[in-house]
Formats: sequence, C-alpha cells, structure tokens
Amino acid sequence: MSIIKFAVIGQGHIGKRHAEMVRRNSETELVAVCDVLPKDKIGLDGIKEKFYTSAEELLKAHPEVEVVNVCSPNGLHAEHCLQVLGANKHVVVEKPMALHRQDCEQILSRALQKHKQVFCVMQNRYSPPSVWLKKIVEEKIIGDVLMVQLNCYWNRDERYYKKGNWKGTQALDGGTLFTQFSHWIDLLYWMFGDITDIQAKFADFTHETLTEFEDSGFINFRFVNGGIGSINYSTAVWDRNLESSISIVGGKGSVKVGGQYMDKVEYCHIKDYTMPVLAETAPANDYGAYKGSANNHNFVIDNVVDSIKGRQTITTNALEGMKVVDIIERIYSYRKPNRKS
Repeated sequence: MSIIKFAVIGQGHIGKRHAEMVRRNSETELVAVCDVLPKDKIGLDGIKEKFYTSAEELLKAHPEVEVVNVCSPNGLHAEHCLQVLGANKHVVVEKPMALHRQDCEQILSRALQKHKQVFCVMQNRYSPPSVWLKKIVEEKIIGDVLMVQLNCYWNRDERYYKKGNWKGTQALDGGTLFTQFSHWIDLLYWMFGDITDIQAKFADFTHETLTEFEDSGFINFRFVNGGIGSINYSTAVWDRNLESSISIVGGKGSVKVGGQYMDKVEYCHIKDYTMPVLAETAPANDYGAYKGSANNHNFVIDNVVDSIKGRQTITTNALEGMKVVDIIERIYSYRKPNRKS
C-alpha cells in the first residue's frame, strides 16, 4: 500500500489540526510544515517533521511531497495554491478557497494545466445532520423547497481579534462571511444551488476597534432552482456562540437543524416520513476562548487519499469552492463605505 507524502503550509490552530490528521492516517506521511513564525514561538519544538519559514523553501526542498495543505491566512490562499500547483503537487486548501472569484479561476486553470486536484475544505458536509438534509432535499422527501432561513450568531471579540494578528484585516481575513460562516454558505449551495436577486444590509455593532469590516448582516435572495432564502449573521453575540441553524419549509413538510453548530435536529415534520436515527455529530473545534465548526478534518484527509487512489470522488471540488467565494463576493458587493449603514 503506497504512502502519500504531505506537507502543510501554515501552523496556526487549523494548520496544526491538518498536520495531526495527516499524522494519524495510516496511508499518509507528514514530511514537512512551514510557518512565518519560528517554531519555538508556535509550540512546534517537539515535532519530528522538517520545519521551514517559507512555502518556497519547503517546496524546493521536498520534490517527493505529493500533497500540500494550504492553511495560511485567507488572503494568501490563492498565492500559496498557485505555488503548490506550480510545483506539480495536489492542493488541499482551507476555506475560503480565495477572497476573489478571479483568483479561484486562476487556481482552477493552473490545476487543469498541471493535471492536479484541488480539494477545498468544507468539513461540515460530513456532519450527520448535513448529510441527512442533503438527502431529503435532493430526493424531494420534503417536497419543493419554498423557504430557507440560515441563522449564524456567534461570538468573536477581543479574545479572537488580537492586535497585530491577520484576523480582522480586509486584505488577509476578508470578512465575517469568509472566515466564520463560509462553511454554512457552502451547505446552502451544496443543498439548494446558486442564488440570485440578492438584497443585503450590514451593520457594525461591537467591532469598530477590532476589525476592518462589519460584524453583522441580513441577506435575502432567491434560489435559481426555486424558493426564497435568507442569511442572518453576526459575531457581535456576547461571550459565546448562540447558534448556527437552518430552517427549511418545503411543499411536504418542514425541518429545523439548530444548536451552536447546526448539529441537532430540532424539528422534523414531513408527510408520510419517519425521522431516522442519526449518528452523533463530531464536537466543535475548541480553540480555548472560542469554538469553531465541527472537527471533521479526519474525513477530509481520508477523502484526499481515497480520491488520489481512485476509490472515491472529491467531496468539495475546486468549482464548488469557487462558487462559495463567488456567492460571498456578490453578497459583499452590497456593502457601503460607512460601516454603520
């Protein structure tokens, strides 16, 4: 059984998670990691793998690496993906794929030229409630989709947006929809398809001194495939996350999946249908002062291995990753210069 050699660019919280999942997989080997900070500053003194302070240095030193996971700040994803593809390696890129559709197009074009795969990390697709929702929508168990409401109310305060960090900057973070809520927008696209006729309002309630963008918004739209929807989001919630929930009204019934991380089926009433027992959802990624989406990165690495070895298709391909960026970019086109507007 051949072992697939990996490297990871970026060793923040999520980069360390990627590295650990590669170490745990029996069909993979972690060869090297890199970060702009010295390894003693980010708690990597004890690692066995090679450590570098630049992606260029890592890629030059390890031609044997087949897959590189890009876990750098959002605004560097495109640059690093293009470097990795230029070195003839597959890419696993954390969300978002990039901050602009045109950058995603360049990544996709380079991947096609090099005959390499781009795996976009959208691990919430693996959560049992998400898999179940996809099934009842796709198979029209719930009937035609009439209305969908996505609510994302989280806490991100000074414990998260620390001075001197890339988080909260327009150039490297990109905004709340990119960093906090792109997983949920991906689920919307995955289940219901593209959106049109967008209307949006934004506000900044508690982040004027912490970020370069607003913290809250109301968005409504029509689905290209039929039905209307809305996204209501905020990171101004006090102290801790409130919820990530989705409510669906269909022609044959209604469902709501809620909880802090869209991990609990709170309501299911569908004509001639019995709700199945779902597997337990993985716990959220725990970063101490705050929590993020489901800890499903082991499934991501499994899918990369299975896809490269021809046993499975990609869970989230580059085109889907680009569509999420496209949707967020179109929503953000309704921003006004005054953050209070």
